[in-house]
Amino acid sequence: MSVAKPNPHDSGPIHVSGIARYTDDIPMADPVHLAFGLSTVAHAKLTSVNLDAVRAADGVVDVLTAADLPAENDVSPAAHDEPMLAVDTVHFVGQPIFLVVATSHRAARLAAQLGQIEYEELPALLTIDAAMAADSKFEDAMTFQNGDADAAMATSDHQVEGSMEIGGQEHFYLEGQAASAQPNEGDVLVHSSTQHPTEIQHKVAEGLGVPMNAVRVETRRMGGGFGGKESQGNSLAVASAIVAMRLNRPAKMRYDRDDDMVITGKRHDFRIDYKAGFDATGRLQSVIFEQFAKCGWAMDLSLPVADRAMLHADNAYFLPNVRILSHRLKTNTVSNTAYRGFGGPQGVVGIERVMDHIAHDLGLDPLEVRRANFYGTDDRNVTPYHMTVEDNVMPEITDELVETSDYIARRAEIAAFNKTSPILKRGIALTPVKFGISFTLTHLNQAGALVHVYSDGSIHLNHGGTEMGQGLFTKIAQVAATVFGVDLADVKITATDTAKVPNTSATAASSGADLNGMACKVACETIRARLVDFLAEKWQAKPDQITFKDGVVGYNGNSMTFAELAAAAYGARIQLSATGFYKTPKIKWDRFAGKGRPFLYFSYGAAVTEVVIDTLTGENRILRTDILHDVGKSLNPALDIGQIEGAYVQGAGWLTTEELVWDDKGKLWTHAPSTYKIPACSDRPKEFNVALWERGENVEDTIYKSKAVGEPPFNLGISAFMALSDAVASCGDAYPDMDAPATSERVLKTVDMEKGIAW
Repeated sequence: MSVAKPNPHDSGPIHVSGIARYTDDIPMADPVHLAFGLSTVAHAKLTSVNLDAVRAADGVVDVLTAADLPAENDVSPAAHDEPMLAVDTVHFVGQPIFLVVATSHRAARLAAQLGQIEYEELPALLTIDAAMAADSKFEDAMTFQNGDADAAMATSDHQVEGSMEIGGQEHFYLEGQAASAQPNEGDVLVHSSTQHPTEIQHKVAEGLGVPMNAVRVETRRMGGGFGGKESQGNSLAVASAIVAMRLNRPAKMRYDRDDDMVITGKRHDFRIDYKAGFDATGRLQSVIFEQFAKCGWAMDLSLPVADRAMLHADNAYFLPNVRILSHRLKTNTVSNTAYRGFGGPQGVVGIERVMDHIAHDLGLDPLEVRRANFYGTDDRNVTPYHMTVEDNVMPEITDELVETSDYIARRAEIAAFNKTSPILKRGIALTPVKFGISFTLTHLNQAGALVHVYSDGSIHLNHGGTEMGQGLFTKIAQVAATVFGVDLADVKITATDTAKVPNTSATAASSGADLNGMACKVACETIRARLVDFLAEKWQAKPDQITFKDGVVGYNGNSMTFAELAAAAYGARIQLSATGFYKTPKIKWDRFAGKGRPFLYFSYGAAVTEVVIDTLTGENRILRTDILHDVGKSLNPALDIGQIEGAYVQGAGWLTTEELVWDDKGKLWTHAPSTYKIPACSDRPKEFNVALWERGENVEDTIYKSKAVGEPPFNLGISAFMALSDAVASCGDAYPDMDAPATSERVLKTVDMEKGIAW
């Protein structure tokens, strides 16, 4: 079998050698280049838009405003509330107002800065507090509940309450947003760095006023996505296509890094208020959460993001009486969007804060409080959204990680160290993750594939998933190679193409391998069944005894290579092409009732992180991290471990160093690598131990019993934040009420508060 083997990434050699072709690298004959002219205020009426200087600038070919667009002026994912070019009013700093077409990227950007815009400024809602005070929301507050949270709280043995601010996060994909368009005879070919080619196709068709069959979208690879290319690439693709068809000339657009960070949405920043009632062992009796999501000026994907934050407010814990209230706030800031975990991590952080707060209040090891609250069986296995947890392996994973990480001895050693070290303080935390796998919008849980077997035995495969560096193409190729019993080198996957596989869902929600792997398997098995029928007649064989292995097909002494079989089948007029389709079973979800089964299954994992802080400066380091993660029967252990390592570091970065800062006028200050600190190689744990849980196996009928790996391990980075909180707690008696990200400044401030020093 090709699956379960640690095959290298199919594009690994060309990634590291620098010859991998990304969207902006695709050769085009004499293209024009595009750039947006941007708003410099957060909320205002446009009283005058003078673009004479822009049109007169060197290299400028054309300048477009909303009035020049041929059809729909909308680039939103669904709500039709996000014009590509502003009309009458701007709603955030960085909103596109006009489009420059020039002979070079540099000329377009320079010209875009020459627009003379006059504004009548309007009141701007920039914060959660301002939006709540103005009752500025995209929909009424949503509530999930189970049991009677108020009554149980009133009779609980102990109580804690608090509030936590959780900052947003810039995607910081290495390849920025990019698109290009090539006009053809009555249609257009769009190359887009996107996680969602079908959405690009849809929005381009709307923007041109043509049917979707007049738009073909192709995506070979992205240099990272992380959710930031699920909807944020729409503007570039639509703009490129409109200009290409308008001028009958190739057009391309890419954001400069500064523009990219200003224009595009981020992870939603949250505030989470909580109150918890519990007994003397730390077992929860009642929890009440109030979540505030800052969504930005347009809806984008904020509603399902906020929903998923609610759906993961339990994480790995049974909440016997619970109420989760969620506010989706409309503000005059960039429209926040999908980001790895899609709101789930914000929900997980909330309940992990509760676990730590309870442990501190009772003077217990936080691990024991967590264990006391894990989902169990019978009356302790129902979520706040009324789904029964049937596959819980959290206790087993935790027990194994406690042993392999030497958690207990290390915690005792850290406590002893802190007693004798007045300046440096160490902390340790073990946090779990239970993460639901499926799109919560039910119809997105579908995928298609197209497979050809050529007469020389080589295999061509296309599917609806996109490759953003995660190794999806390699995994799907392994599936095809396994079905046909051939070498992985015999399978070629070509660029994701809406002309080959239509109506695709985004490569998101950790579902890429689950959905597309199954669709590929269906297509391959259809062709294999035809080959088996052909051989059964040729060899007078029993179909179930014909084997496909190591490039050879055999039965009872008869054998031929797969290539010979393909040639013979072609000669016998056997169809060697098939489509495959898969839809996720068992999904049923009513978001307004807050009830149902939004997920097919859960992925589980746990991380132990040890940190050290300097109490004089707030500087800190991650010293060691141990991770044990369940990916079921891994399709590719090497790729899965790489995903887990990267996800942990990215999750830790979100909660420690990655701070987004706006001024009081809504302007982003941290708009470049010089001011926005993503984790570097030196920020990774000095000792980093990552293992796949060997006993893992999906109880559901997924692709070869594997589990999703993209988003769940991102949540393991929460252990770094909780370890920092543990270190700060050793400086005083009060619970360290620290917000995220725990930058050096914030760590120092919290340490000083522990010591009674006012800021």
